[in-house]
Amino acid sequence: MSDSENYDPLSPARPKKYDPQEKKMPRGLVIRLFAYLVAGHVIAGFLYLLFAVGMHNQ
Repeated sequence: MSDSENYDPLSPARPKKYDPQEKKMPRGLVIRLFAYLVAGHVIAGFLYLLFAVGMHNQ
């Protein structure tokens, strides 16, 4: 018999090394966050450049 057959999700018992708090962020989330930050700064820089060039053309 495997452990999954005896598993009761409603029981208060926890595994010995159970930690309810994750220690690190998932890798996919870190990559996505980094990509969004880089893309956001690139877009903001491009808009700043457009406004800077537009002000000099007047």
